[in-house]
Amino acid sequence: MNIQRWIARRESNWQRLDALLKQIEKRGLKSLRAAEIRELASLYRSVAADLARARTQQIGNTLIQSLQSLTTRAYTQIYQGSRRQEWQAILEFYKWGLPDVVQKTFAYIALATALFILGALVAWWYSWQNPSFMTLIVPESLITKVRDDHKLWMGSIVGVEPLASSSITINNLSVSFGAVAGGITVGLYTAYLMIFNGLLIGAVGTLVGQNNLAYPFWAFVFPHGSLELPAIFFAGGAGFLLARAILFPGKYRRGDALKFYGSQAVQLLFGIVPMLIIAGTIEGFFSPNPSIPDVIKYLAGMGLFIFFVMYCIRKKA
Repeated sequence: MNIQRWIARRESNWQRLDALLKQIEKRGLKSLRAAEIRELASLYRSVAADLARARTQQIGNTLIQSLQSLTTRAYTQIYQGSRRQEWQAILEFYKWGLPDVVQKTFAYIALATALFILGALVAWWYSWQNPSFMTLIVPESLITKVRDDHKLWMGSIVGVEPLASSSITINNLSVSFGAVAGGITVGLYTAYLMIFNGLLIGAVGTLVGQNNLAYPFWAFVFPHGSLELPAIFFAGGAGFLLARAILFPGKYRRGDALKFYGSQAVQLLFGIVPMLIIAGTIEGFFSPNPSIPDVIKYLAGMGLFIFFVMYCIRKKA
């Protein structure tokens, strides 16, 4: 191989890659146009091949070190730069993307919320009218503790907060994932979960109300419930989006409808996960803490819920 001729032929590529890298290092990857980004990737592969050839032919340490430096700089910008962009995309989603998808899918979330409220009202009504109805939904041990001992059951969390928090989070995630997956049953299982959870909270709320424990019970529920319940409603909305794609694809073919509505459902799911992690942490460490006055728990729950609503209705300028 004529080394001088090869260097002369390849040197323009090395110089061009160096110029692009200097621009990125000075002004960032966003300063490049789309065509220049494609050129950057192509030049990186080309120069990496040149480095391998230079090493094979033992062309000289100075040139090899120069090409090594060039490929290392390019690798750093292409791969670590893409990772930075991925993190930026995640932050952008939680900053603006989630509120946007919540607003676009509000009708489905509202449907899930309405079914939950319906279940709660039905349980409240029948539990007051017929006490035996409560036993169909609420475990007998819990009824006995509240009715006979006049105690709430949340004290069992104190002392095992980390374990309780993780268990609560896992349970809530499983319920939410079940509600989303329920969409493939044309929404029937999703509807069942919304109604059942409503029945449960309605029956338990009646139980504590009948035994004069409503104030401390709702003080426990408010802090974590301000995120936990909306997360469950989001999961229900995501399930109904999938059901919509199956039952009423509209102008789309069913496969295309599943892609379109499924994308929105997945975005809601991405929003649900951090909400439930935060809610589980609050439920494990803050809500059952006996040293925190109930009024503070009420204020914390209401404040968190107001903040969350303001977050969901925000729009990108």
